[in-house]
Amino acid sequence: MAAKKTVETITIKPIVRLRTKIRIVGDTPLITHAWSEKAKRQMLEDQMKGKQVKKRPTKMPFDDFARALHWITPMPTETIVDPATNEQREVVTEELFDQAIKDGAKFGFPANSIKLCANSAAYRMGYVKNQMALRGAYFIKSEYGDLCEIKGDIPQLRDDMVRVQMSTDIRFRPMFENWYIDAELEYNSSGQFSLEDIINCINLGGYAVGIGEWRPEHDGDFGQFHVEVID
Repeated sequence: MAAKKTVETITIKPIVRLRTKIRIVGDTPLITHAWSEKAKRQMLEDQMKGKQVKKRPTKMPFDDFARALHWITPMPTETIVDPATNEQREVVTEELFDQAIKDGAKFGFPANSIKLCANSAAYRMGYVKNQMALRGAYFIKSEYGDLCEIKGDIPQLRDDMVRVQMSTDIRFRPMFENWYIDAELEYNSSGQFSLEDIINCINLGGYAVGIGEWRPEHDGDFGQFHVEVID
């Protein structure tokens, strides 16, 4: 006699995707530092052994400042001949930047960095046993893709002394004095974490970890924020 075939019924639990609007409100100034193509090229040249490194281009504080911004709108540049290398290079001048501001320039901050900030704080404070649990629980969305628009004050040029290996250097970076970010939070309402849990993790991240340069996670107090639910 042939054995009877058993039929197993599988119930697929639905993923219920819900979205809510949140506002991340800065409590301390935000310092951004996007990696420019020039900085990446210099790092690569420094790491190439057995090959002569080209002369360093002339340091231009305002160009460094502008390139440390995460531009949502196109970054304006003009071509000049660098006196140190005698080569052409694209730079951002103060005049071009001012005109871009008048034309409605927009700057952003990586959405994933905000999420990493929240997940790190939740793990350190014992909310979760590991950060993996939160990675698929929610996503921070923006109409500009990977960048969430920074709203508020126009960024100001800031200079800081930093240690680079065994030497000291001056870095010119943008700072937003008063700022906020509007974003959408997508989460699985049938998942392990409730919307309240997720909001509290992001809020804790704003206090204990922060975003940007010189944040609490890196022994500073910049880039702190709190969360407000808009919708």
